[in-house]
Amino acid sequence: MKRTLIITGIVAAVITLVLIIFNKVTSKDKSANIYAEAKRGLFEITVANSGELLAENSIDIKGPEISMGNQGQFRGGPGGGHGRMHAMDFEIQDIISEGTMVKKGDYIAQLDRTEYDNTLKDELENLTTLRANLEMKVLDTAVTLTDLRDEIKNQQFVVEEARITLAESKYEPPATIRQAEISLNKAQRGLEQLKKNYSLRKAQSLADITQTKQALNDGTELVAALQDFLAKFTIIAPSDGILIYKEDWNGTKRKAGSDINPFDRTVATLPDLTSMLSQTYINEIEVSKVKTGQKVIITIDALPSKSYTGIITNVANIGEVLPNSDAKMFEVIIKIDGTDMELRPSMTTWNKIIINTIADAVYIPTECVQTGADSVTFVYTKKGNKQVVLLGEMNDKNVVVTSGLEPGDAVYLIQPEEPWKFKLTGEELLSKL
Repeated sequence: MKRTLIITGIVAAVITLVLIIFNKVTSKDKSANIYAEAKRGLFEITVANSGELLAENSIDIKGPEISMGNQGQFRGGPGGGHGRMHAMDFEIQDIISEGTMVKKGDYIAQLDRTEYDNTLKDELENLTTLRANLEMKVLDTAVTLTDLRDEIKNQQFVVEEARITLAESKYEPPATIRQAEISLNKAQRGLEQLKKNYSLRKAQSLADITQTKQALNDGTELVAALQDFLAKFTIIAPSDGILIYKEDWNGTKRKAGSDINPFDRTVATLPDLTSMLSQTYINEIEVSKVKTGQKVIITIDALPSKSYTGIITNVANIGEVLPNSDAKMFEVIIKIDGTDMELRPSMTTWNKIIINTIADAVYIPTECVQTGADSVTFVYTKKGNKQVVLLGEMNDKNVVVTSGLEPGDAVYLIQPEEPWKFKLTGEELLSKL
C-alpha cells in the first residue's frame, strides 16, 4: 500500500513538473510571437502575383495543308492544282502524352483519314476508267485509220485503172475518150476526198487521245497528291523538344477526339525551353507602378529550392476581367534570365516585381501599425509606450518607418490587452503628419 502511494506521488510530481516546463515554453513562444523587431536594411517596394511559364518561341506542329482553289474548293498540298478535294475538319485519332520529350522524326499523332480515304478510293476508280478509255481510244483509232488507209490504197488502184483505160482509148471515138477522162477525174476526186477524210479523222482521234491522256495525267497527279496528303495524317516531330497540347480559345486542349479545322491546323507545339517567359496579371490599382525594364524575382512552385531573375518586357495597355475576379487585370510578360532545362511551360510561378528599393531603411511588419480616429499612426512598444510613427513606402509585408522607431525596437504585432495603460510618446511628430 505504501509502495503504491509512493509511486503515485512520484508520477504526480513528474506530471506537474512537465506541465510547468510546458507552460513556460508555451508562454515564451506566445510572448515571442506577439512582438516584432524594427529592422534596418535594404527595403524593396514590390508588386507580386502568381503566373504561368510560357516559352518565348515555339514550333507549331500542324496537320496537312489544304490551299484554296476555285469555287470554294480546296487543293491538297502546297502545289495545289486539283479542285476535287473539299475542306473538312480533321479529327485527332491518337496523340502521345503531353510533356513527352521527342526527337525529330518521332511519332506525334494520327489524324482520322476516313473521309479523304473515300476520296482517294473514288479517284483510283476514276483513274482505272481513264486508263481503260485511253486504251480503247488508241485501239479504235488504230483500227479506224487502218481501214481508211486501205480505202485510200484501193482508190489509188481505181485511179490507176482509170488512167490506163484513158491511155488505151486514144484511138477510140471522142465520146469514148471523153467517158474515160470523166472516169479518171471521178477516181482522182474520190482519192483526194479519202485523203482529206483520213487527215481529219486522224487529227480528231489524236485530239481525243491527247484530251484523254491529259485527263489521265490529271487523275494520276490527283491520286499522287492525295496519297502524299494522306501520308501527312501521320504527324511527326519537326524537331527535338517537349510536346505541349494546343490550347483553344475556350481554354480546352486539343487531344484525342478533338477536331482541327483547315484554317487552324495546329495539333500541338514544341516550345523552345532555352528562352522562357512568365505571364502574370496585375490589378488596375497597381499596374500604374509596373513598367517595362523593371527587375523581377521569380520562384517556381514545382522547384521550391530555386529562384530566378527576369525583366518585364511588356505591359498590356488594355485590362481584362479574369475568371473569379471583379477587377480589371493587366497582362505582364516577364523574360526569365538565363536557361534552365527544368523549366516547363504551364508551371506556376510567383512573380515579385521590384518597383523601387531603399538602400538603408527602418521597417516593421504592416500589421504592427495602428491608426487612431484622428488618422494618427502609432505602434505599441514592448516598453509600454504608444509610439507615434511616421511612415514611408510599403510593400506586401512591411512598411518603412521614417521617424519614431530605432532598429531593434520591439513592437506589438497586434493590439495588446489594456492598451489604455500604454503611455503616448512621440507627440512631437504629430506636427509632421
